[in-house]
Amino acid sequence: MVIEQKFKEGEEPDPTEYLFISLEQRRQDQTKPYDGKTMIWVPDEKEGFVVGKLVETKGEVCMVEVEGGVKPFKKPLTGQVNPPKYEKTEDMSNLTYLNDASVLHNLKQRYYAKLIYTYSGLFCVAINPYKRYPIYTSRAMKIYHGRRRNEVPPHIFAISDGAYSEMMTNHQNQSILITGESGAGKTENTKKVIAYFASVGQSEKKSEEEKKKISLEDQIVQTNPVLEAYGNAKTTRNDNSSRFGKFIRIHFGPSGKLAGGDIETYLLEKARVISQQPLERSYHIFYFMMSGAVKGLKEKLLLSNDIHDYHFVSQGKTTIPGVNDGEELEQTHLAFEVLNFTEEERMNVYKITAAVMHMGELKFKQQGREEQAQPDGEKEGNNCGELLGIKGEDLYNNFTKPRIKVGTEFVTKGQNVNQCNYAVGAMSKAMFDLFSSSW
Repeated sequence: MVIEQKFKEGEEPDPTEYLFISLEQRRQDQTKPYDGKTMIWVPDEKEGFVVGKLVETKGEVCMVEVEGGVKPFKKPLTGQVNPPKYEKTEDMSNLTYLNDASVLHNLKQRYYAKLIYTYSGLFCVAINPYKRYPIYTSRAMKIYHGRRRNEVPPHIFAISDGAYSEMMTNHQNQSILITGESGAGKTENTKKVIAYFASVGQSEKKSEEEKKKISLEDQIVQTNPVLEAYGNAKTTRNDNSSRFGKFIRIHFGPSGKLAGGDIETYLLEKARVISQQPLERSYHIFYFMMSGAVKGLKEKLLLSNDIHDYHFVSQGKTTIPGVNDGEELEQTHLAFEVLNFTEEERMNVYKITAAVMHMGELKFKQQGREEQAQPDGEKEGNNCGELLGIKGEDLYNNFTKPRIKVGTEFVTKGQNVNQCNYAVGAMSKAMFDLFSSSW
């Protein structure tokens, strides 16, 4: 179920259904038929594993009754079934029989019950529902604040609060590692961790004048729209895939209040800046800017109304179902303001980004029979130059006849068309990489 209800101001949905197992559901689980001697997990092509009835064992082969009759299975491929009291258990390290089938079954049953978080010892396993559950609200945060992990249901907030409590108690730095495959939910859970720390670390009492000012908590939370705009893209597996790594530090003062934060980014997928697979997109910011949601922005960036006029960013998909690029631009635009970017700085950010789009339209042609390229048109070069604060002619000259250092002297080197095109692509990737990693 996707939560799309409208709530009154100050009212939030009850997260209980998505965190706790009801007594009725618990009672039904406990009364399921169980025979520890004959019930056995066996591999299944469709379901992964299914429960069968052990008929007999012949050495290393088990004869098991499943749908379709009695079939032989190698003993190492089978697994014992846990008693009903462990059905939908919150911590899989407590299972009597810990095997692949039992882990998969437990995660699957909890997922069907809208319980997307499950512990496995010190780890918290999250299964992405691709739906909006009301379990990240301030009401949900209050359930976990100051509580021990075994007192509340599994949640990323419990992990966050545990790290916060350890930091305050032992006065030592704490780390949370968020890892998983593409689409597993790393980006979203990272945002929730940051939001939780911003909540528990905020000043308790603020004057009316302080409330009107942009708070440190707001700034830390608002780093996400900017990071996602410049570092996330649509892939075949994930509509909002982070194409870079990030190391985030949240700093707290002696009293546990927020004192600051910093983010290190690394390994941006630069190739995506100038080329994409047919079902993928380049970085979100290019399409945000083309939406026209911020009045006058496209005109200042010398952008047309058609994304396909810019080859670098239109080789794959240009839209994402269910995502409004205009609304996302407005959110990113506001985030820059919250992060104290001046209007000039924000505009310069957009100009450099748009210049990368224009760079893909630079054209070159061969000069007679010589191994020397020359500009094929001036418009895009002039547009790039205007956005970057240089002359279009100088930009072209640096691609067609770059100056290189030989020994102690500089000489001019001639470039052919292929070399110029390669240089344009390399420059575009380097500009975006250097720019997006320097926040």
